[in-house]
Amino acid sequence: MIIQQLDKLIVWLGRRPKRIWSCAVLLGFFLALGQAPVSVPIGVFTSIPILGYCAFRASSWKLSFAIGWWAGLGYFALSMIWLIEPFLVEPEKHAILAPFALLVMSGGLALFWGGAFAFAKQFGAGLGRFIIGLSVAWVAVEYLRSVLFTGFPWGLLGYTWIETPIAQWASGIGPFGMVFITVFGGLLMLSFPHKPFVGLTLTVLFFGVLFAGGMWRLSSADQSLEPNIRVRLVQPNAPQHRKWDPEWMGVFFRRGLELTASVAKQPIDLVVWPETAVPFGLQENIGDLQILSDAAGPNAHIIAGIRRFTDNKLYNSMVHLDKRGGLVSVYDKSHLVPFGEYFPFSEYLSGLGLRGLAANLQGFTPGAGPEVVSTRGLPSYLPLICYEAIFPAFISAANSRPEFLLHITNDAWFGDTIGPFQHLVQVQFRAIEQGLPAARSANTGISAAIDPYGRIIDRLKLNEKGVLDVDLPKALEPTVYARYGDLPFLIFVMLLGLIAKYVTFSTRKSKVDPE
Repeated sequence: MIIQQLDKLIVWLGRRPKRIWSCAVLLGFFLALGQAPVSVPIGVFTSIPILGYCAFRASSWKLSFAIGWWAGLGYFALSMIWLIEPFLVEPEKHAILAPFALLVMSGGLALFWGGAFAFAKQFGAGLGRFIIGLSVAWVAVEYLRSVLFTGFPWGLLGYTWIETPIAQWASGIGPFGMVFITVFGGLLMLSFPHKPFVGLTLTVLFFGVLFAGGMWRLSSADQSLEPNIRVRLVQPNAPQHRKWDPEWMGVFFRRGLELTASVAKQPIDLVVWPETAVPFGLQENIGDLQILSDAAGPNAHIIAGIRRFTDNKLYNSMVHLDKRGGLVSVYDKSHLVPFGEYFPFSEYLSGLGLRGLAANLQGFTPGAGPEVVSTRGLPSYLPLICYEAIFPAFISAANSRPEFLLHITNDAWFGDTIGPFQHLVQVQFRAIEQGLPAARSANTGISAAIDPYGRIIDRLKLNEKGVLDVDLPKALEPTVYARYGDLPFLIFVMLLGLIAKYVTFSTRKSKVDPE
């Protein structure tokens, strides 16, 4: 019955191409509802099977590509609507570019989805091969968009499970494994086209097993989670359009100092300020930073985001001062935002006045790369500045395993949009993947402390000023993903694709095979 209705839908859509594109975009919207702050996986059980079946029945790989592309356009346009906001900080300069930026980014990322659908169409005859082909190809293109052209793994499909125990599987199979189970699980509904109850049952059993596995991991956890350190996360709430206004810079800096010096119920070990929270630059003489250490008091280290200009190069940095105000470390952000913090090929285009939205001069210079910071009196941590937290492999590239993740960010660029919520979810996934707690200080929010299971211990609301004092728990033993990264699952997916391609399971042609 369901297949018959889908066939009728395909015939109706095929009469006018605009209907196909509109339906695909709408289904992409449904998939986007899985991203924060909605985080409802409705698209897994609606969009994925419908899109999959339409692409399978498509008359050519070109039509299958178009279905995937239009669905991707809808998905990325809605889930990344926040992309418009940075262009509105200085609307007189950049507002006209906002819709083009969203469409170009969405359309470009949608090409990966289109490629996955086209590949699946050409993968081989039979619905079973198509299901495996699309599942494998979707993982492959999501990985490719995460690494090509510096990479942009924002909005991976697997993030839709953050509010469920299924998210715990990221500790073993990683973010791209989560993409696979999301796509494959949704397509399972098509596995017995003329027995929809069987397909639905398989889907329920598949996700039921995943849900039970996640529950088991959470139930077997030490619920007490022995405290490691007590952290104060400072959220000054400086709107981006005022952040660098000379009349407001001093206001926000004093606010940060006041929040830092406010009375705590229990002794604080570490105070954390967000990205670029210090309004002056870090020069060779760090004496100006003593005021931060004085505010933190004699018993607490302090870490703050600051700009650093040296050797005619500008860095987006994180500075760490010990209890006496001595310099422990300076970390320079290494994975910069293209077109935001630097402009590709700026050496050739600087004459045209093209540079990143968040930068000045020639743009920021990348640092040396991820490096764990260790110092007496604190557990070791891995610095993550803003954008770096969205890259799963960035943490694995560090020189050693830290005891917690320290993320500072200025999400004021997102304004009052869905962006800060999605950014927070990605930090939660980094915690699950690595089995590490995370401390996150965000300028306008959402500042939060996260346990090694990705659960939020406590948080500050978006667009409010304040401090969050919280005990950060100890790290877990290294997870499977922390030990081996993406490679094992990517190899598994590749082998699965090869088996499905070259091993014949049945020579009988399906009744729903395309003509």
